[in-house]
Amino acid sequence: MVSGAAAPPSFDSTHNATAGVTRLIRGLDSVETRDQSLDLLCKNRQTCDNLAILLWNSFGAMKILLEVVTSAYRPLLSNSLTEKTVTQVCNAIALLQSVASHPETKMPFIRATMPVYLYPFLNTMSSERNYECLRLTSLGVIGSLAKVDDPEVVEYLLSTQIFPSCLRCMEFGRTLSKTVATFIIYRILLNEEGLKYCFVLAERYLSVSQCLAKLVQGLDEEDEENLPRLLRNIISCYLRLSENQRTRPQLASYVPWKLMDYKYVNILQADPEALGNLRQLIFNLKLSQGPITRSTSESPGSITR
Repeated sequence: MVSGAAAPPSFDSTHNATAGVTRLIRGLDSVETRDQSLDLLCKNRQTCDNLAILLWNSFGAMKILLEVVTSAYRPLLSNSLTEKTVTQVCNAIALLQSVASHPETKMPFIRATMPVYLYPFLNTMSSERNYECLRLTSLGVIGSLAKVDDPEVVEYLLSTQIFPSCLRCMEFGRTLSKTVATFIIYRILLNEEGLKYCFVLAERYLSVSQCLAKLVQGLDEEDEENLPRLLRNIISCYLRLSENQRTRPQLASYVPWKLMDYKYVNILQADPEALGNLRQLIFNLKLSQGPITRSTSESPGSITR
């Protein structure tokens, strides 16, 4: 146990990465060294391949990380988040992402239902910086779980109502949060059970379609750096939804004409796969026979010409 008077552990004191990580994990035990230990673990998490295993198997480490995460619940609700609290919680969540990403700790992490501790940060409706930091870091954990094609992961995420949480992030988050949330939706839709989940209720399918449409309508307001990835994920979601022949006519009425505009097609020129997906989406919806509804304010220039 690290005493309250002890200096915070550091990788500078040893050339052995595993030993250094172990010392830092022990530093989590003490309130006096916890913040610095969290910070150093996050900064050095790429230098130790077995960080996730060490965290998972270190007595009390996961409990401490969850305590740090849940300490933000009260200020989250009372709108009294401080930068210090957000930094500490985001560091703890980043370490949880290491556990969620590692093949040996991913499933134990899920079976312990630890991701649900992050859901309160996904369900906020503020785009203020502190809320956004918590939202984006939490989405990173879910994204790490979703990017691996595993039916058990998808089943877990669906059972914990991640769908509406991601839709809320797509509505209230900033560009990068919207990008990650849309990616998670897409990864779930790629799974057959995930696709069935989306279509089993008309209201659910409608919510997804309308949320994607709102993203497209607001593309002009997104930051340019992350816009190509957001576009790619939106198109991927639409393409997967368009594979359901029964609902294609309805989907065609929800896909905004704006998505086909040359402005966005040009952005996709550097991403042949995304551009190909857009063309396939247009083919699936048979735009030449049933043009997509557009507003008078939208540009007529599009890939469909």
